[in-house]
Order: sequence, then structure tokens, then C-alpha cells
Amino acid sequence: MDKRDEGQGIPIAINNSIQHAQGITSTMTAGSKGLVILYIDLLWTLVTASAHIITAVIGSGVLSLSWAIAQLGWAVGVAVLMAFSIISYFTATLLADCYRSPDPITGKRNYTYMDAIRANLGKPTSPTQKVQLCGLAQYGNLIGITIGYTITTSISMVAELRSKCFHKNGHHVKCHISNNPFMLIFACIQIILSQIPNFHKLSWLSYIAAVMSFAYSSIGVALSIAKVAGGAHVRMTLIGLTVGVEVSEAQKVWRTFQAIGNIAFAFGFTVVLVEIQAGYSEVEPTGEQGHEEGIADRDYDRNHLLLIVWVLRLRCLREHCTREHHHGFGFFEPFWLIDLANMCLVVHLVGAYRVFCQPIFGFVENWCSDRWPESDFINREIDVEIPGYGKYNFNLFRLAWRTVYVIITSLVALIFPFFNDFPGLIGSLAFWPLAVYFPVEMHIARKKMKKYSFMWVCLKALSWICLIVSAVAAVGSVQGLFEDLMKYKPF
Repeated sequence: MDKRDEGQGIPIAINNSIQHAQGITSTMTAGSKGLVILYIDLLWTLVTASAHIITAVIGSGVLSLSWAIAQLGWAVGVAVLMAFSIISYFTATLLADCYRSPDPITGKRNYTYMDAIRANLGKPTSPTQKVQLCGLAQYGNLIGITIGYTITTSISMVAELRSKCFHKNGHHVKCHISNNPFMLIFACIQIILSQIPNFHKLSWLSYIAAVMSFAYSSIGVALSIAKVAGGAHVRMTLIGLTVGVEVSEAQKVWRTFQAIGNIAFAFGFTVVLVEIQAGYSEVEPTGEQGHEEGIADRDYDRNHLLLIVWVLRLRCLREHCTREHHHGFGFFEPFWLIDLANMCLVVHLVGAYRVFCQPIFGFVENWCSDRWPESDFINREIDVEIPGYGKYNFNLFRLAWRTVYVIITSLVALIFPFFNDFPGLIGSLAFWPLAVYFPVEMHIARKKMKKYSFMWVCLKALSWICLIVSAVAAVGSVQGLFEDLMKYKPF
């Protein structure tokens, strides 16, 4: 594996797991023993890949969906959710075909999203405006995600203490606890984890994070079922909050826009899709790879959607979901189970933060290495023996740069600790360019579609519709941030 694979490849693609198994098959002698080894290796690789996928995809974006559906209602909310899922699936398949260029099976690999844009829409030797726009959208989105995860993790830490406070003093007590100290604790944890050179050596964290994600989702489902089984009567409508009764007309409009942004954020996995496919790039593909990649992508996106819808429908039984509903998952008792759920969420987000940071770390470190190849500060690796770990490749630039990044994103989270509006703004700004526009434009270029042909018109119409939706969602999120800023006093 070359240096670019270490810096930017995120080994979480099931499709490349199949490719990995094919590479083994080509070097294996016939016989039952070889077949057993193949199955074991494939199974282990699939488990590892699945763990990384769950860690990356199921995060704070899913947590805001219940609030979004509460604003839109069961009819509009579920319709919007389905629309985003179908669009995301379709454009993800287009983007997956761009992993190799010009041929999707035998062409040259594109290790990053920017490489794919450069190969299909730009010039091979120099960056174009589209390549630069892609980099700005992608890495800006990743930075925003890490800030959002810092906010979410601190909220969940505080929720554990509030749960104990409610249990001890009663549910009528406010139990106000500041999030700031817990953001600093989270930052300290990430400073340590960020010093691990690449994500290949951190698979164990994704295993734990994947288990934790299913754990807190299962707890939410179980609590919701228990509430309904206990005879709880819930009020639900098809169009969300009632104008004139619960919200004003202006509030209904703004919250609708904000809800769309939150849903877009939950489906923003394309930001790392190309890097995902580069995970096991040291193995050359066979002629079947394109077909198997498509199957893997379909299974992955379908399972993602089913998990979101299932958890959402059972966790959001109340019409008035709170804006930060994972403060106890809408329940007070049993308090120990609420604490367990929030603890699982914290552990999961620790791993997810690390996944989304790696492309940023790799991009900056590779750029600096190319820019200053003679610098010992940037390029020198020092071997350090750590008891219980083995040899660790220590690098001064990596230590300084990654520490500074974690500190800066934590400071931004301290100043703007708004859970719903922040992810909504990130999702609305990044969804159209990364999930729709670039995949569509690359597909048109690769297929050499004639202008104004039927398929060309359909793809362009899809792109423009998504642009309008993203724009209104961004406006709503900005309004929500402004509203929160007017009431918030930092520190």
C-alpha cells in the first residue's frame, strides 16, 4: 500500500472486500482447504468492512431525524426521507462507477473524490474550478461533521449526569449542566487517538463503535415499544406541528426548511464514498468487480435506510420530539438504561469522529509532504517502541497538525453548540454538490450523453431540483443558527 492509501484510504468498503477475496483466489491452489481459507478471509474482511461502514454512516445525523419528522409530519416527513434515500442511492451508484477512469473496471484508480473529479471533469495535470469546488465542499463538510460530533458527544455525556439528577431529585428539577467541560474531555481523547498514523491500525475501535450504535438504537426501540405497550397515547399528525396552535406560520416554514437540512445531513455519506472504495486498493480487480461493487452498494444503502426508518418510527412516537431528543431518548426511567444508551452513543461517536478526520489529516499531510519534500519536520518518521503496542512511527508534524486541528474544531463547537441547526446547515450545503451535482456531471461526461437527450434532461432536472431544495434548507438552517445565537451566551 502506498503513502496515499495510508493517508486517505478508509478501509470500510464491502465491495473492495469482495475484490480482496478475488485477489486471494487468484493465488490459491484448488482444493477444499483453500476454499475454507477463502471463506474465512472473506467473512473476516466483510465483518471489518461492515464495522467501519456502520461507524461512518450511523452518527449524529440519524439522531436528528425524529425532530425533523416531528416538524414535517408522518406523510411529508416519510416522503422526504424516502426521496432523499432514493436519490442518494441512485447518485451513489453513479459515483461508485467513477472510482476507476476511464473504464470502471480496468481504469486507473481515483483515490479521492477530487481525483475522480479531475479524471472525469478536469485536467489531469492542473486543478480546475470544479476540482477546487469539490475539495472545498468535501473537506468543509468533513470539518463540519467533526464539529457536530463534538457537540453531540458532549450532549450525551451531560445527559448521563442529568439522568442521575432527575432520578435523585425528581423530574421537575432543571438539572442544568454545562456541556463545555465535556467538549474538552472529548477533545483530549481525540488528540490521543488522532496520533495513530492511519485508520488501518484502528479497526478495533470501529468494531466497538459498530456494536455501540446497534446497542443505543436497540435501547431506543425497546423503550418506545414499552411506552406504547404500557398504554401511552401519542398524538401524531400527517403534516407535523399545527399552525396557529403549536407554531406560527413563520415558525412552521423555517422549521420545515431546517428539517429538510437535517435529513440531507443524515444521507451525506457520499462525502467519503470514493475514499471508502480505496480501502483495499493494493489488490488488482478482476472483470467481475463492477458487478459485485454494484451489489454491495445496493445492500449497504438498503440496510442503512431500513435501520434509519425502523429506529426513527419507533423512537419518535411523540409528536413533540425535542430538538436534542437524545437527552435521555425522550424518557426518564429506567435511568440506568438511559445512561447505558448515552454511554454507547459516546463510544460510537468517538470512533466515527476518527473516521471522518482521517481524509482531512491525509489530505493536509500529503500536500505538505509534496510541497516540502526535504523537510525533516514534515517527513521524518521516528520509530518508538511502546510496551504492549509495538513499534510506533512518530512524526512531529503529525503531532502538531492533528493536535491543532482537534483544538480548533473543539473551540468552534464551544462557541456554536447548536445540535440541530449546525448539521442542517452542513447537510444542506454539501448534499447538492457532493451527492448530486458531481456524480451526475461525471456520469454524463463518461457516457458522452447528447445535450437535450431524454436522459440528459432528466439528470439535469434532478440536479436543479436538488439545488433548490438544498438552498431552502440552507436558508432555514442559517435562520435557526441566527435565532439560537441571539439567545446564547458563550462560555
